[in-house]
Amino acid sequence: MKYLVLLFLATTMVSCLSTDDTAPIIVEPIDYTAINEEEINAYLTANELESETTTSGLHYIIENQGEGEKPTASSNVTVAYRGYFLDGSVFDQSTDGLSIGLDQVIAGWTEGIQLFNEGGSGVLLIPAHLGYGSFDFNGIPGGSVLVFDIELLSVN
Repeated sequence: MKYLVLLFLATTMVSCLSTDDTAPIIVEPIDYTAINEEEINAYLTANELESETTTSGLHYIIENQGEGEKPTASSNVTVAYRGYFLDGSVFDQSTDGLSIGLDQVIAGWTEGIQLFNEGGSGVLLIPAHLGYGSFDFNGIPGGSVLVFDIELLSVN
């Protein structure tokens, strides 16, 4: 019994030791705001597009304002969309429409979809800080500008 107690104490003492090798590695996020702004402006110039910009840095182009109801940040909406990177590579799309709450999506969508009325369509150019940030997420590289062609089908 005496040996079991000593073994227990020795195990406890060894397991409580900390070394620099076990310290968590903290990766600081990168601020892509200025880089994304340059990338968006280059994209707009190359494609001969003009956008409006919100105070948060979201760029948007309203092709058709629409005439129906305007959603709020907590609305559930149905949106047909195509999401792609500045190089044109498509990463997601829904031509039939996706029904989702605007409080359940990236900040760029929450803000951007509210700029349209039901039936409206246009383009959202979303910098990383309003998208998925500076870390990779489900196949989307950290720091990416996201472009969405959207059509607000309905405010549910």
